[in-house]
Amino acid sequence: MHLHFIGIGGIGMSGLAAAFRDLGHKITGSDRGALNPENRHIIQPLKNQGIEIFPQDGSYTKAGTPDFLVYSSAIEEDNPDFIAGKSIKRLHRSELLAKLINLSSDKQYSVAVTGSCGKSTVTAYLAEALLNCQADPRCLNGAVSKRFMSENCVGNYRSGNGKFFVFEADESDKSLLNYSADYAVILNIGTDHYSKEELAQVFGKFLSSTRKGAVVERGVYDLVREFIPPQLEVKVFESGIDEHAEYAVTGYQLDKSGKTPNPVASFTGCDEKITLPQCGFHMAKNALAIISLLELAGFDRKTAINAVQRFDGIKRRTDFCGTSVTGYQVYDDYAHNPEKVSSCLETMQSLASGRVFAIFQPHGYGPFGFMRDELFAALEKVLRKDDVFCLLEPYYAGGTSSKKPSAAEVWSDWQQRAADRNKYLLFPDRKTLAGYIKENAASGDIAVVMGARDNSLGDFAVELAKL
Repeated sequence: MHLHFIGIGGIGMSGLAAAFRDLGHKITGSDRGALNPENRHIIQPLKNQGIEIFPQDGSYTKAGTPDFLVYSSAIEEDNPDFIAGKSIKRLHRSELLAKLINLSSDKQYSVAVTGSCGKSTVTAYLAEALLNCQADPRCLNGAVSKRFMSENCVGNYRSGNGKFFVFEADESDKSLLNYSADYAVILNIGTDHYSKEELAQVFGKFLSSTRKGAVVERGVYDLVREFIPPQLEVKVFESGIDEHAEYAVTGYQLDKSGKTPNPVASFTGCDEKITLPQCGFHMAKNALAIISLLELAGFDRKTAINAVQRFDGIKRRTDFCGTSVTGYQVYDDYAHNPEKVSSCLETMQSLASGRVFAIFQPHGYGPFGFMRDELFAALEKVLRKDDVFCLLEPYYAGGTSSKKPSAAEVWSDWQQRAADRNKYLLFPDRKTLAGYIKENAASGDIAVVMGARDNSLGDFAVELAKL
């Protein structure tokens, strides 16, 4: 087939395009940010695979008429590529992923990873764990795995001939309901796009079509158990430390005695403590979910535990960007909802000997409005006395938006409700913010850049580290 991807520079779309190119199909694509330097790490590997990329102006027809136009929920109806191809059949990204799963079903077990937080990390982590088990998995992810990156590979798709196909299942547009997986992992449930009640219905329906087994966090399980078919084997893992549960983290500590922090955890069924590849209690829970899934898929506990001790990580997840001239450290993270922001800040606090400067750019006006109250409540709990939360205007990718609420509107509301107004600062642009960080952050402090969708945030974090 000839498939044309509208918005091919998106992290989900680019991986799917690479997957079908790997299968031998003709792929073209367009993206309105294709020439932006911050997108080079996605666009160039696609070109190196032989994928021709056009401006998003309808000119893709020069390469021939595609059999299908592939689009995501972010593509508006008045998009020039839609207009130029009025007679061409359309396929939503989730429909094409479902086709990929079906194409792989005769030789690979599909493993869907979902949840409100951490699904991209766990998808990559699980794929690497399977690779560590010599299982040669195929993987399709909504983030860039550092271990899978190359000149010809963005890092969000890995071609594999083993018996497992691991993929990230997106709950944000309910597209995960288009998939029927052999195994499922549901990490948690939060408030990013829907209420917990509505999302519980989505996760429940998803589980009802899962064929072989599932690993489910306790809080999710309590909300969806009525949907689980009796023949489905389910392992339930705990969200907190528990010495008596069947699947739980029994201990976690950050050993700072060496040159670098050393995260150590223990799990039920394993007396020895293991060194985790990344800091943060959330990573201990991620490792636990993966150990549970590997056991469910037939690997023994010892093999599973050994497999989770190496993980090269993914871009923009607790990414260390450098140390400034004055001694403060800079990290970059994709955190963009209340739960992820809280988790990120707790990890930064465990690493910092001084203050944490939390820099946040909301990933859109709509999502910012939806989560503004829960984010504020989370920040009031997690921010320490001297920590500072630096707010930027939400990211705008174009298309339809009222551009409400503005950062100034939300900041003003927070100022009226905050126990300590000095914790929350509003900045008109990155240049002003960078000047503030340079002047106020000192040795022992950490500045962490948080936000989704905007690939230039990673470059901004690197520039902060050079100040």
